[in-house]
Amino acid sequence: MTGTIRVLIADDHPVFRDGLASLLEPLPTIEVVARAADGAEAVALAAERRPDVVVMDVQMPELNGIEATRRIVADQPDVGVLVITMGEDDGTVLSALRAGARGYLRKGAEQDEIVRAITTVHGGGVVFGASLAARIAEVLAPTSRPERPFPELTERETEILDRIAAGRNNAQIASELFLSPKTIRNNVTSILAKLQATDRAEVIIRARDAGLGTGDRPD
Repeated sequence: MTGTIRVLIADDHPVFRDGLASLLEPLPTIEVVARAADGAEAVALAAERRPDVVVMDVQMPELNGIEATRRIVADQPDVGVLVITMGEDDGTVLSALRAGARGYLRKGAEQDEIVRAITTVHGGGVVFGASLAARIAEVLAPTSRPERPFPELTERETEILDRIAAGRNNAQIASELFLSPKTIRNNVTSILAKLQATDRAEVIIRARDAGLGTGDRPD
């Protein structure tokens, strides 16, 4: 196909991944060239298929979407990464931007909005969903909020790290935050990778040195 935007879709949920592909594939302006089920596969397929735009989930196994974005953009500076995820906390938005993403939408966006975002990102522009646009200036402003420890972590990851530093195990953290154990495991893996820590014990020491984990600790 010529004159089309080559798109790679990376998401660990097959219903969303395949559903988005089924929406995009009939469009004459877009060609879905690959689908990835995790971040590592996204990096490999991006190198192989050379897409114009990568539609990237954030929370994925093997390699999270933020790190996958960073690696893809480092290898292909011209590729446009459009992050589409359930969450929209400021830490995730900022991490995605720092990694090189050019767009950020929430899952549930209308097809027309997704197509416009893909087109904008492909053209070198930056795009955010309607629910995020009003907050972007605040997120990017250096004085918008006090500096927190480990700014490379999302707010959710910092929240989990605080509980790790307080001595909670994964099951306890999942219960307190009303999240699934799998989500906690994925976040812990992401925390270890971002902090380049060898194990949980090292993370606890560094987090406590930074002032985290000062709440109630289990006996």
